[in-house]
Amino acid sequence: MKIYLDHIGIACEDLKEASHFWRLIGLIQGDDETVEEQGVTTRFFATSENDTKAPMIELLEPTGENTPIGRFLGKRGPGVQQVCFRVENLEKIIAHLLDNGVKMIDSVPKTGAHGALIAFVHPKSTGGVLVELTQK
Repeated sequence: MKIYLDHIGIACEDLKEASHFWRLIGLIQGDDETVEEQGVTTRFFATSENDTKAPMIELLEPTGENTPIGRFLGKRGPGVQQVCFRVENLEKIIAHLLDNGVKMIDSVPKTGAHGALIAFVHPKSTGGVLVELTQK
């Protein structure tokens, strides 16, 4: 099963303010997308114009305080919120992880940004890192 680093998610309070650095170093800004189900507005920055598999930076601005990113900011402040890996078959890897005792936040894929399927692995199973898995 192939797996790729897809993006690093960074929680921020304001997309405009948080975007300055990423544009300054030459990353390519994509369009904003609000994902109502997750209570977040996302903005992706590509590291390469021609390589669609190149890792990206995802800025995450909450749509409210009582959302996953809103609560994250309230507890920890701005910063890295998750690491995301792109997989070929999300349901298969979820089953594999569950069969091996890994605690999942999502045992069934849900819809994330850009219409991709996503599922989160609980940080208790990853050494304290929130891991997102995605299938595009």
